[in-house]
Amino acid sequence: MQGSLDLLILKVLSRQPKLHGYAIMTAIKQTSGDVLNAEVGSLYPALHRMEETGWIRAEWAPKEAGRRTRLYQLTAAGKKQLAAEVARWYTVSSAINRVLQEA
Repeated sequence: MQGSLDLLILKVLSRQPKLHGYAIMTAIKQTSGDVLNAEVGSLYPALHRMEETGWIRAEWAPKEAGRRTRLYQLTAAGKKQLAAEVARWYTVSSAINRVLQEA
């Protein structure tokens, strides 16, 4: 997953806005058929960095027993970044496939 966490987070949030961190981790794991795991130690620093960059925004929402949770969603800048990340992913994966197919 190295180098692709931002792409995965942005894609999950493009499909399901207003998710909390654990829901993002779960969506990545379930959508990938339990192949990809976003670890807490990587996910939350990435979310904070992406919020500082302006790709996502977060808001506090009430939870049970007076607790709160942080919900994340894409910004317009995040949608542009997602398109750039997807294009980069296809370019890199295509190049890797070409190398793997060389005889």
